[in-house]
Order: sequence, then structure tokens, then C-alpha cells
Amino acid sequence: MTHVFKAATLLVFSMLSLSVFAQKFTISGYIEDGGSGEKLIAANAFDLSTASGAVSNTYGFYSLTLPKDSVHLEISYIGYETQSFNLYLDKNITLNFKLNSSIELAVVEVKASRQARIEEETQMSRVDIPIEQIKKIPALLGEVDVLKSLQLLPGVQSGGEGQTGLYVRGGSPDQNLILLDGVPVYNVSHVLGIFSVFNADAIKNVTLTKGGFPARYGGRLSSVLEINMKEGNMQEFHGEGSVGLISSKLTLEGPLWKDKTSFLISGRRTYIDLITRPLIRAAGNAEGVDLKLKLYFYDLNAKINHKFNDKHRLYLSAYSGSDIFSNKFAEDGDSFEGGIDWGNIISAARWNWQIMPKLFANTTLTYSKYQIDILAGVETKEPGQPKEAFSAKYFSGIEDLGAKVDFDFIPSPKHYLRFGAAATHHTYRPGALALKSTFEDSNLDTLIGSQNANSGEYALYVEDDISLGALKANIGLHASGFAVDGRLYKSLQPRIGLRYLLSNDVALKTSFATMTQYINLLTSEALSLPTDLWVPSTEVVKPQQSWQLAVGAAKTLWDEYEFSIEGYYKDLKNVLSFKEGASFLFGLENDWQDKVTQGDGETYGAEFFIQKKKGRTTGWIGYTLSWNWRQFDEVNGGKRFPFRYDRRHDVSVVVSHDFTKRLSGSLAWVYGTGNAVTLEIFSSQQYVRYNDESGQLSWQNNYNVGTNGEKNGFRMSDYHRMDASLEFKKQKKWGQATWVLGVYNAYWNRNPYYLISETEYEYDMNYNVIGQKTVFKEISILPIIPSIAYNFKF
Repeated sequence: MTHVFKAATLLVFSMLSLSVFAQKFTISGYIEDGGSGEKLIAANAFDLSTASGAVSNTYGFYSLTLPKDSVHLEISYIGYETQSFNLYLDKNITLNFKLNSSIELAVVEVKASRQARIEEETQMSRVDIPIEQIKKIPALLGEVDVLKSLQLLPGVQSGGEGQTGLYVRGGSPDQNLILLDGVPVYNVSHVLGIFSVFNADAIKNVTLTKGGFPARYGGRLSSVLEINMKEGNMQEFHGEGSVGLISSKLTLEGPLWKDKTSFLISGRRTYIDLITRPLIRAAGNAEGVDLKLKLYFYDLNAKINHKFNDKHRLYLSAYSGSDIFSNKFAEDGDSFEGGIDWGNIISAARWNWQIMPKLFANTTLTYSKYQIDILAGVETKEPGQPKEAFSAKYFSGIEDLGAKVDFDFIPSPKHYLRFGAAATHHTYRPGALALKSTFEDSNLDTLIGSQNANSGEYALYVEDDISLGALKANIGLHASGFAVDGRLYKSLQPRIGLRYLLSNDVALKTSFATMTQYINLLTSEALSLPTDLWVPSTEVVKPQQSWQLAVGAAKTLWDEYEFSIEGYYKDLKNVLSFKEGASFLFGLENDWQDKVTQGDGETYGAEFFIQKKKGRTTGWIGYTLSWNWRQFDEVNGGKRFPFRYDRRHDVSVVVSHDFTKRLSGSLAWVYGTGNAVTLEIFSSQQYVRYNDESGQLSWQNNYNVGTNGEKNGFRMSDYHRMDASLEFKKQKKWGQATWVLGVYNAYWNRNPYYLISETEYEYDMNYNVIGQKTVFKEISILPIIPSIAYNFKF
């Protein structure tokens, strides 16, 4: 890996040397929102004279090297008014641009040839969703949810009704690299997966990459989800928030030092416990019991952005969030307390340094911690006797300390070189049970379960985005290492993406990427729980690996619609599964490595996507056709079986429309093939499928459940649902007020969440049992759910 980094450094300085002798100069700077100072990601800087352009990076920095001559520069970004600037370029120059947001996107004249179009990009299998579009999508109980919005994209599936889990192109949730301001997030859900931890009011942009991974990404097999927080308004103090049925949130931002330092702080909390607390306490007092209940979750985001000068900037960001579920009651001197708490703490310090007009560096220090605690305790006290107590606490989690440095070098419009290095120290707490007791004649204080483990993960990468006329290529190499228990795993992962532009502006694209994953999540297929465990690769458990090939075509239609179609094939090695009958919740006396097995996976399919991002009507239509298989020697008799979230067909339709400046509406409709599940087979029984809507048969014929109870050999009913919302906006002296009316599952389809089995007996006229059959009933949990929320901005 050292040789790779040396080669990358030599290439950089070789290009620097060549540029000295060429009669070319560089325009560089930042592109930002003129009102707030927020940096604009992927804004376009285009020279009309040479038809050469550049795109701003994650921090709004751009660099465009051109021949010595007159330059006619246009700066553009979707939703903003285009700016023009003319100059004679005879030296390196810094130009910072502040773009003004357009009020009515549909009436702003945008020259399509100046905008970064999907067919111009080398990258495929990537989707950007504007955060304002996410906020318009109808949401469960009015809670805007980033992850649920992503589930509406082709190639992305949910874990089940109302769940936030992401299953991307046949992968499992632990195979997604989810980054908040560049920091990995290990638990992304509240309330057992119903809500995500990301507060949309604090977020600037969301990007999901499903394949064709550039070399700068590594450590996961299936996807990269980048979520960046807002930086805080450099010009004025502003705020926004909402009051909903189950939670409220408030975001404040503004300058601490105008044009120099800004802040952002955003919080969200549910309050069902505050509403019910007086009722619960009154009910307990009536029975002579002191009853206390904690039942809520919260999120807190904070960020400080300081600009030293045009070359140096510092960002400090933090996130803290937790679910608190506990109760305590006391009666006649005795008390019982039990509960479960879990949550994340995340922080990052990032330093931007524009080393020279063509070279930009970002250095990041990161911290991430996820922990779960489950507590149960009893105290008793008899008159005249000392207090006796017993408590049990189960805890697990993962903690990271990391550092990385990334360089962007743009020697010319035909090359965009990135290279860098990263190191992370992981500490794993894979589950332990602490027992304490205090009795009159004995005491106990012991720890049962797996001990903490540590590992180091390292990476080097280099990639170049090359433009050769109609052909563009992104070629890179990601080298990684993983040190654990005295062993060093090493991996070289080549990446390549190609785009060829036909004469009719249709782009043909293909990509190939290999990935290696060193950390694993032990989880149940049925439900994502906070008790799922993060564990490292070891001498016994090998790193997961994959390679993915994708081909496709892309085109912008009528200057407004992005169209793409892709086919993909992904091969997975060393994926994890619990052995049949194994679980980590019980049997803590055994090592977790004894309870898992490793095998292979295979997933392939095709995706269709058309998206409209601007105008009064926005939205998308997506369709996925896919197959998803797993094979383990110690599961299902060694035979291949469909993964639980193998779905043949997935369809999503999302539409938002602004009827007037004050009234807008949104619809979302989804359809998916039913989940694959495993049913226990009893000999000489009949199987009939029921639906819980009325207790009637879904169909009258007996249903043949798999073959000999094969794993995931049964399909639940297909899933489909429509959500809708209306927004009523009104301008106030102090800002804007918005009422949002929504409905989840608008036509009340009873989508199955899980199955239960019951035995039904047949009787003769004398009530003697003459036969029996096992009936499986589908149970749904989320009916039609209306919601109302009040949003405000000032």
C-alpha cells in the first residue's frame, strides 16, 4: 500500500511540473448560496469559449485551468440563477461566487448545456435527492424521514412495513456505509426501526451510491450513503421547526461573526411520555404504587463553521441521539426497574486547506460510538432487615476513533485526481451481562459474556476522472488493511467506471468495483433490533468480499427529466449468518464466533429510473426487477435459498406539485413482491393462507409451503401502499407558517408484517375430532394513519 501512495504522489508532482511550462492559468474559488453562505455541492463552472468546465466538490471548491485568453464563465446550479463573468485570463485568479436562489424554478431560464447532466457524468448507480424534495414526500405520522425516502428509489428495499432499514441491490444493512459529515453511523433508527436518526431540518444534501464505487470509498459491500449537515447561515439569524403528533423539532442557525463564523443547532424529541406521565402517575397513586415511565427518543445536531481566510476553513460537527424506554415502580418498600436505552454519539473536526489553485486538501478527525444497555433490577426491604437487591445489565456496542486526509488535484479540465489515506481504531463490545446482588449473607458482582476486542483499519486510495472527448473514465485503486489479534488482512480493490457519449446525447455507462468489508453485524433476518451486534473479522471469521458489474444508459430528456436504465450483477463471499437455531440474546457463555457461519451470495437485476428535480411538478418513477440468493453449508442443508428480502418486483411513484404559492400536494405509491419467509412444516397437515382483515381465506385452495420446510420457501402477500399529503403555506410578518395534512396507507391495505400459526380442528356431528390443519395468518400492524403537523420558518 506504501508503493501505491508513493506512485500517486509522484503522479501529482509530475503533473504539477508539466503545468509550469504550459501557458495555462487557473481560476479557483468557492461557490455558495448568496443568502446563507452555504457551500453548493456539484455546482457547475463552465467556460463558453473553450467548452470546458469544472464541478465544485463537497466543500464548494472548484478549480478550472484554461489557456491564456478571454474567458466567458457561467456559474450554474439547479434552483439558482445563473451568473456570468467575463475576464482575460493571464494569471492565476481566485473568484468566489454567491448564487441567488430562484423563487419559481419553472420560470427561471436555465441553459441545459451549462448544467451538469446525468449523461455527462462518469459515475453511474448514484442518486442525489434534493432535501427540499425529501421534505415534500408524505411521511408516517408526519415525521419527514430521509431513509424512508431512499426506500422509494430503484434498487433499494425496506426491511418491512414502516421500517427504515436499507437493503441495497441484495445487500444487508451492515453492508451500507452511512456517513454523517464523513463519520460512520452504526445505528440509524429509532423505535425499533420505525424512524431514522436523521433530522431533515439539519441536513444539506443526501447522495446514495449503489455501485460503480469510486476508489475513495471502502469498507462496505453494497452502498455508500453520504449525508452532510448544513453549515449554518453566515449572514443572518434564522430558525425553523415543527410541532407534530409525536414529536417537535427546532433548528437555529446564524452568524457568530458575520462572513467568518456560523453555527447551527437542531433538536428533536418525542413527548408521548410527557403527555401520559400525569395519567400514569395518577393511576399508580390510586393503587398505592409509585410508577414512573420514560418513553421517548431525541436527536441533537450541532455545527460550527469558521473561515480563517480563502485558503483555510474549520468545521466542527456533532450528533447525539438516543432511545430511552424504561419504567420503575415502588410499593411497600419494594421496587422494580427495567428498561432499554440505545444511541449514537458522533463528532468530526474537518480542516479545509487550499494548498494552491489546483490542489485542495481536507483533513478529518472522527469519533463514533454506538451503545445499548438493557437493565433490570429489584430491591426488597423487610421491616428490621437490611435492603436486598439484584440487578442485571446487558450491554454492547462499538466505538471508533479515526483520522483521514483527502486531496483533490485538478491539473486540467480533462483530469480530476483524488488520493488520500485513512486510519480507524475500532473497539467492539460484543455483548456482556453484568450481574450484581446484595443479600444479607452473600454478595455477587460478576461479568458473563464476550470480552472487548480491538482492531485497526487502514486505507490508501488514488483515482482519476479522465475526459477523452466522448469517452470518460474513472479509474482507481483502493488498498486496505485490517489488523486484529496479531493478524493483518490486506486487500487491493480495483475500480473502473466508463462513459461513452453517443451523438444523440445518450450516455452508455459501465462500471466494475471490488469491495472488502472487515466489520460485521450479527442480526436477525426478521427484524432489526438494537441488540444486533457489531463484531470484527477474526482468524475464524474472514472479511466479506464482493465484486459488482453494472451496465446502463442515461439521458436528459426535454431539459428536465433524468432517465437511466441499469443492469447489475453482484457476487458476495464470506457473508455472515447465524447457524440454524443460534441466537446471541441467550447463551452468553459461548463465543459469538461459534454461533455464526459464512457463505456466498449472488444478486442480479435491472433498474429503471426517471426523475424530475425542478419545476412546479417534481418526483420520480422507479422499477426494479431483481433476484437475491444466499448459500451456507450449515444452513438449509447447504442448498441455495432466496434471501429474506428477495423481491422480484419493486415499483415506486413519487409526485409533488405546487398548485399555487400557498398550496402544494404530494403522492407516493409503492408496490413490492412479498417477503420470503421460512415456515415450520408438520407432517400430514394442510396449509391455508389467511389474512387478518376479516379472518377469511385469501384463497380457498390448500397452499403448498415450499419443499420440506426449506428456508425462505414461502412468500407473504405482495405489499402495496399509497401515502398523500397537502401543505398550506402562509406568509407572516415574522416568517412562514405551514400546515401539513398527511395520510399513511391511504386506501388501508392490510400489508403483512409477520405470520402466526394456529391449529384448527375438524369435528363430526358428535363433536369428535376427525382432522386438523395448521393455518398461517398474516398480521398487519399499520392501518390508515392520518397526521397533522405545523411547520414554521423565521
